[in-house]
Amino acid sequence: MDVKNAFLNGDLKEEIYMKLPPGMSMIAAHEVCKLRRSLYGLKQAPRAWFEKFRNTLLTFSFTQSQYDSSLFFHKTTTGMVFLLVYVDDIIITGNDNGLITKLQNMLSSTFKMKDLGHLTYFLGLQVHYGDHGFLLNQHKYIHNLIELAGLQNANDADTPMEVNVKYRKDEGELLPDPFLYRQLVGRLIYLTITRPNISYAIHIVSKFMHSPRHLHLAAVRRIVRYLIGSPTRGLFFPKQSTLHLTAYSDADWAGCPDTRKSITRWCVFLGDALISWKCKKQESVSKSSTEAEYRAMSTACSEIVWLRGLLSELGFPSSDPTPLRGDNTSVIQIAANPVYHERTKHIEVDCHYIREAFTRGVITLPHLITDLQVADVFTKALTRQRHKFLNSKLMLIDLPASI
Repeated sequence: MDVKNAFLNGDLKEEIYMKLPPGMSMIAAHEVCKLRRSLYGLKQAPRAWFEKFRNTLLTFSFTQSQYDSSLFFHKTTTGMVFLLVYVDDIIITGNDNGLITKLQNMLSSTFKMKDLGHLTYFLGLQVHYGDHGFLLNQHKYIHNLIELAGLQNANDADTPMEVNVKYRKDEGELLPDPFLYRQLVGRLIYLTITRPNISYAIHIVSKFMHSPRHLHLAAVRRIVRYLIGSPTRGLFFPKQSTLHLTAYSDADWAGCPDTRKSITRWCVFLGDALISWKCKKQESVSKSSTEAEYRAMSTACSEIVWLRGLLSELGFPSSDPTPLRGDNTSVIQIAANPVYHERTKHIEVDCHYIREAFTRGVITLPHLITDLQVADVFTKALTRQRHKFLNSKLMLIDLPASI
């Protein structure tokens, strides 16, 4: 559903005055308007609209999630209904059709809304349904991106980034106009919603937004050329998937050639479906690969705790610990060992959050051989064979396919 003129529905708590709009005659000098409702352009408008929408749902016996403020849900004896809102775009789903109809009628009577029907397109994401599950991709978005880059007739690339190539901030000649570079990278960042396999490449090129160079633009064009060969690829969510969380964590020690900071990488699966991932440079320099991987594992642990809380709130509590798989035995020993020793004294206290989670039984730390480390795709450029293998592990498939 789509709300028409959403920000005009917000109620203002502050006294706000504005100049008379053009074309409105003044009766007295220095006359102004006192606003009774919010307008587009006010800083308070988004907050006022969301507060009005939130209060409306709460009066209809919906509950706002403690883990995601944009998610609302209502449990009945016959099922559950979920509502997800992004500014003025709303998704409603559930297995209580009667409550869904009542909710739609209530919202339509309170706000001016348009029912867009069955979900097929949302914020640039296309939804494809099948007998075995559904697929999320951004086919139209990729097509527009290729046109923006001017690569409609270019050959496709096997991988998003060349292997063993390190890009530095001062290498090569500066671009005379960085506008196109920034525009392409900005759009590529949004594309990672359904294309996690390009997250590492986007992470690299986004570091040079301030002063991009010709080599950096060539790297961006290679990413676009990679998309040419797989424009319909997206994330597949199978219907028969279980509700058990599994996580993978890894790090690229001193991976940034300019700062020597390490790169955190992790991904979380709900059954067979990939639902969360991260590729991010760490905030401080790690003195060893063990420390870098320990930090990455601690960050992944925070995501696991959040997801477990969200699932429990929605009625799917997990009694078993969530496996957090890593390929560094030293990290596993440090997290499982309560003894404070020489190797960990320089690691910040917040990193030991993972040790507490392990002790409480929230996670387990099974060792994983490097060849099966799914998180590899988020921290390094891979060969064609390795990249293809990990794509299948991430449940990335192309259309047309039997979904």
